[in-house]
Amino acid sequence: MKKLGLLVVGGIAAIVLIANLGPMVGLGIGLAVMYYAFKKAMAANSGGKKFWWGALSVVGLCVSVSNLPAILGAVAIYVLYVVYKKWNQSASIDENDSNDPFTNFEREWSKLKNS
Repeated sequence: MKKLGLLVVGGIAAIVLIANLGPMVGLGIGLAVMYYAFKKAMAANSGGKKFWWGALSVVGLCVSVSNLPAILGAVAIYVLYVVYKKWNQSASIDENDSNDPFTNFEREWSKLKNS
């Protein structure tokens, strides 16, 4: 049952990621343009160059703000990562469980010693 829940959550996160892939690319491009233009504006010597690089930086900011829903895509990437980790963690726990009484005793004894 736990695997089914992880599969459903992972599927929903994958759909959200695919739906927000375009805005994520737009957000990345907008942030890159804004960063590059800001750096150039700070390094410019003349007022005219500072103005034009600053204007380009504002354009990059507008592009970034318009693609702000792409943050949902970043959250979906994180959810997929967590689902992947939980999926592998539950698989490793299932492999370690055995019906051998000595293995169970050793595991419980180590828990008691660490407590």
